[in-house]
Amino acid sequence: MKFNVAVIKGDGIGPEIVDEAIKVLEAVGKKYGHEFAYTEALAGGCSIETHGIPLTQETIDICKSSDAILLGAVGGPKWDNLPGYLRAEKAILGLRSELGLFANLRPALMFDSLSDACPLKPELVEGGLDVLIVRELTGGVYFGERGRKFTEDMGEMAYDVMPYTEKEIERIGRVAFEMAMKRNKKVTSVDKSNVLETSRLWRSVMHNIKDDYPEVEYEDLFVDNTAMQLVINPKQFDVIVTENMFGDILSDEASMITGSIGMLPSASFGEGTRGLYEPVHGSAPDIAGKGIANPLATILSVAMMLKYSFGLLEEAVAVEDAVKAVLEDGWRTADIAKKGEKALSTQEMGAKVIEKLQ
Repeated sequence: MKFNVAVIKGDGIGPEIVDEAIKVLEAVGKKYGHEFAYTEALAGGCSIETHGIPLTQETIDICKSSDAILLGAVGGPKWDNLPGYLRAEKAILGLRSELGLFANLRPALMFDSLSDACPLKPELVEGGLDVLIVRELTGGVYFGERGRKFTEDMGEMAYDVMPYTEKEIERIGRVAFEMAMKRNKKVTSVDKSNVLETSRLWRSVMHNIKDDYPEVEYEDLFVDNTAMQLVINPKQFDVIVTENMFGDILSDEASMITGSIGMLPSASFGEGTRGLYEPVHGSAPDIAGKGIANPLATILSVAMMLKYSFGLLEEAVAVEDAVKAVLEDGWRTADIAKKGEKALSTQEMGAKVIEKLQ
């Protein structure tokens, strides 16, 4: 089988980690008889340097004509002082909007071999941790009206509007319930309905949806309580579904509970099978070019690509098992190595995964 992959390496450590993920994908193709064709495109800071804007129509067209998109990371201090519409991170928002990627899956999975890296008490995560955060991606405050204006007595005022429609809430809610049906059949919907009108609509729509999934246990939680519960009792959660900004914050919190943000993949979807796959972590410009970045989150993002966009479940499990085997053998990159422990380079870690895969 042949699959077309748009490759956006991005900024900082993006090119280094994406290169290793592609090597793993090539190893999968060789082992299972698949062919992957790659088309590179620019987005983020590197696009600003080349084209003057963070996202071009050419990149959008390449992504739309591909079966899946593999993204490294974008952004960095070099572009932080640009106007909002020119910031490198605007490329991600643009891709989500142009491709209709409204659902983000962020699994917070703690490997047993990395349990000692978890900042929580061992008894809180005994037996492992597996939480899936389903985040709405194309609505809310990140896409709402925004601006600044002067007031007569209080100086300059900035505002960001947080809009949501019933349809937007329903479609992300159904993604969460469908995912829960394949897991442990529990959905926690997170909002702030005691304060926000948007959250009141969110909660009422979720209550309408839950009746269509009688097998799934359902609960509502305020976002502040959820943040506390994630560090008090994270194993109570199975699937967490929430709006854009809350999901952004909670998924980063969940990632650190697992021991390292460098270990966690993500996938973003629209109505079809085409998805955008990227590690949860950022571009880490402070370590770019040093060959010490952890490529495992990007490699695990490739596993999600194989599963969700290409329907290659066996191949996806093979990649996940290879990562697990490498970690069980004690191999680590600098971010997950213990003090005094020898750390592998980015390329060495990628090679170890391929060795297990073969």
